[in-house]
Amino acid sequence: MHERFSRRGLLAATAAAGAGALLGLSLRPAQAVLSIDVTQGNVQPLPIALPDFVAGSPADTEQARAITQIITGDLKRSGLFAPIDQSAYLEKITTIDTVPRFPDWRTINAQGLVTGRITRQPDGRLKAEFRLWDVVGGAQLTGQQYFTSPDNFRRIAHIIADAIYERLTGEKGYFDTRIVFIDETGPKDRRIKRLAVMDQDGANVRYLTRGDDLVLTPRFSPTTQEITYMSFGQGDPRVYLLNVETGQREIVGNFPGMTFSPRFSPDGQRVIMSLEQGGNANLFVMDLRSKATTRLTDTPAIDTAPCYSPDGSRICFESDRGGRQQIYVMPAGGGGGQRISFGDGAYSTPVWSPRGDYIAFTKQTSGGFGIGIIRPDGSGERLLTEGYHNEGPTFAPNGRVLMFFRDPGNGPSLFTIDVTGRNEQRIATPSFASDPAWSPLLS
Repeated sequence: MHERFSRRGLLAATAAAGAGALLGLSLRPAQAVLSIDVTQGNVQPLPIALPDFVAGSPADTEQARAITQIITGDLKRSGLFAPIDQSAYLEKITTIDTVPRFPDWRTINAQGLVTGRITRQPDGRLKAEFRLWDVVGGAQLTGQQYFTSPDNFRRIAHIIADAIYERLTGEKGYFDTRIVFIDETGPKDRRIKRLAVMDQDGANVRYLTRGDDLVLTPRFSPTTQEITYMSFGQGDPRVYLLNVETGQREIVGNFPGMTFSPRFSPDGQRVIMSLEQGGNANLFVMDLRSKATTRLTDTPAIDTAPCYSPDGSRICFESDRGGRQQIYVMPAGGGGGQRISFGDGAYSTPVWSPRGDYIAFTKQTSGGFGIGIIRPDGSGERLLTEGYHNEGPTFAPNGRVLMFFRDPGNGPSLFTIDVTGRNEQRIATPSFASDPAWSPLLS
């Protein structure tokens, strides 16, 4: 059984900024302006030094180094930070209770510096502390400490990376999150597809189904560590709810005909989906408590892939009511849909950003498949990446990064890219992987 924990219950954090209150240091108030503007299309990554965390005892040295490496990996993959190789460091950090020698760090062009320490408490818990320094300004920007069980050190590292990201960008981080996806193994014509979940950096892969039935379109709840997905076993397709922590599974319902892309409402109380009936498909919403189903569209077209706006007031979806697949937006209670995509090609798999500012989509043209974004009013369409069979975008909870899958023909893999169109990266998985969905920040 995977251990259940929450950020509130697991972590006791003390924040201190500027004057060094965390460890009682005497520092001048921070006048620093060290920051990163993530809205720019071409960000110069910030040079940052991350010495290995100091270990409270020799037995903790390996874990201290692992925490440092996880934080470094998170920040580097974001594309906003350029970690400096440790071999260039002039000062060896042996304690975090003294002010760093800032001239030594300026010499190697570090603008930010992270120092940290882990110590084992008498009750067996791990205490992790860190400080973020503005090297140019010679001041502490933030400092926090956390207490947790030693086997949760990876989460501590991700939470520290989130704190650094947020302090320097002004945006929430996205490192303490998970990805649910479809793990694919076996020959192309006989693929075994299992639900799997992993940390956003590809670590801690766990399989949630055994591969007995075909599974499709997993989606995270915005409020809990639950997912909804489709399963094709014996008979009609079924929509399931699955608790990632406990493994408890519940049938939402059996649906005659085909069911497409169930997704949660922002409050987690409803699931919206598309049901095929008599050659066309319409949108339906089900209340998870009463199991009552409400029809939202009634057209002779194929309406599918619905997704709520973050405030729950609107729905985006794809429809071929105009001749080929395009993106439409309509009120959450139903009504006339407004078409927002007008470019060449077919648009599909729309998903609303958690920030509410963009809708991501897959666009198919004669040249291939692109992943793009468009504003909900139809303005500002941009393709972020193009290639052979890109599909299935999903937003990080801060709305700044997208994950999608790409299948060049031999099998699909997962990739991330910024909403600026920069920093495309492949995410390693044990096997082929498709249809990712990003969790909210773990609570």
